[in-house]
Formats: sequence, structure tokens, C-alpha cells
Amino acid sequence: MVVKIENLVKRYGDLLALDHFNLEIEEGEIFGLLGPNGSGKSTTINCLLALLEYDKGNIEIFGREMTPKSYDIKKDIGVIMQNVAVFEELTVYENIDYFCGLYVKDKAKRKQMVEEAIEFVDLKDYRKFLPKKLSGGLLRRLNIACGVAHKPKLIILDEPTVAVDPQSRNKILEGIQNLNQEGATVIYTSHYMEEVEQICTRIAIMDKGKNVAIGTKDELKAMIDLGETISVEVLELPDELKEEITQLPHVIQVHYENHLLKVKFSKGKHNLLRLLDLLKEKEAGFGGVHSELPTLNDVFLEITGKELRD
Repeated sequence: MVVKIENLVKRYGDLLALDHFNLEIEEGEIFGLLGPNGSGKSTTINCLLALLEYDKGNIEIFGREMTPKSYDIKKDIGVIMQNVAVFEELTVYENIDYFCGLYVKDKAKRKQMVEEAIEFVDLKDYRKFLPKKLSGGLLRRLNIACGVAHKPKLIILDEPTVAVDPQSRNKILEGIQNLNQEGATVIYTSHYMEEVEQICTRIAIMDKGKNVAIGTKDELKAMIDLGETISVEVLELPDELKEEITQLPHVIQVHYENHLLKVKFSKGKHNLLRLLDLLKEKEAGFGGVHSELPTLNDVFLEITGKELRD
């Protein structure tokens, strides 16, 4: 067990930020930690890193209690936060060397580790650049290199792909998977559900300071009633036919716009067959048909609700 959190309670005055929160993360996982704004994700991470005092509970990392003075544990943790934290007056190489030097004092060993980190994030051509000369994607990759150069066993990444282009995002996600394959356990937070679905082995969804759902992406999808969404190109859809579609078994929602019919179903068999049979019976001319299974985003909205959060 790499991380074990038991009955964690954290209050900010009258606000209960963490409400007897529990979480276990096994060695070798890429673990997704999701939740709407204000759900308690950042508070959990800060408590986990012993940066924040909490009111009740227990936190263990690598089987040992985590405290502000647990330096032997902290040296094996790498943290990459959402806000890029590098020194503007240092070059790419000097930044990575500085952060690696916080954990590795042997100069020869550190030099090798810095070179490996530069190679890992593909910043070879930018080693002498100052941060202000880097694009957003390159800056993110530098931030990651600074956090992982000392080869931590546990890596915490908080929104590492915010505001980067698709190419940089793919590079970062590949890098995270490579770190995991090399033996690191990863905690990954993001609002990009497709990223979490792509790389995470297990996922927890937080809301109002509690762990409201946990499992693999398939296990989470099995928790909700939403089944497939079927899209059909339909030339015309009279109101009477739309109403008949609404009355079909398992139909949750019917939407028609710009000649595209979208029907959301709950779980059930023969949804597509029933829909197409009805369209044929009513002689509604239709073309392309597409069926889409629930996504992690559907699960997230179903569990946490669709209202806006601060």
C-alpha cells in the first residue's frame, strides 16, 4: 500500500472540507482523483503532503505515518502542481539541477539524473533557455522534469496539461505512463475526463469532502443507469414521431436539431433495433447511425450533478 487515508476530517471554520474521507492507493497504480471545484481534492493533496494540519484522521505513505517532519518519506515523493513553479533567472538545466539537488547531494549522480530528466521530457534543444523563452507546453514539461528528476516512488500531478496544445498534452500523458512503467505510483488530478479515462487504472470521484465513487472506468460506468446514446441523421422529425420515440422502452432523453436525432437510453437490450424499426415504420428517411457508450464525463455528471460550482 503506497497511500492510506483513514477518516480524514478537515474544517475551515464552519466549512467541512473533508468529511471522514478514506482512500487507499496500491503500488503501481495511475490513480485518478476527480471532483468538481470545492470537492476537497486540493485539501486532500495538501494534507497528504503534510502541508496542512487536519482535525482528525490518519495518513500513511509507504506504510509509515506521514507528518511534517517525515523527510525520509518526502524524498520519495515528486509533486507537480497546476501552477508552474520554476526560477525565472535559471536555465532549464539549472532549474532541474536545483530541484534534484534538494534530494540528491552527490554531484556526479545528480548530473546523470538531470540529463535523464531532460531526455525524458525532450528538452535537449532547450537546456540553456530561460523559462520566459519557453512556450506553455515546454514550460509544463520543464515543471514535470523538476518534479521527477530525483526519481520519486510516488508522483502527484495536479492538472499538468492545463492550457497546453494537443501535441504537448500527448507528450505529457506519454511521459506519465512511462514513469508509471518505470515503477512510480501516480496520483493524477484533472478536469479533462478523456485524459483520466485514457491513462488511469483506477479512479475516485470526490464531492463535498467525501469519496462518493471509486473503481476502474468500467466499474464506474456500471454504477450509473445511463446506457448508449444513439445518433441518427433524420431529414424530418414530426412532433408526433418525436413523442413516440420518447415512449420507447429505456428512453431517457430525445433531442433533434439540424437533422440530427440524439436519443439517450438507460441500460437495456435492443435499443437501436427498436428505434430504427420505429423510424422505418413511420417512413422517416434516415441516414448515418452512430451508437456511443457512456463516457467517464457522463459518470462524473451523473454522480456529482450538473449544477455549476464556484
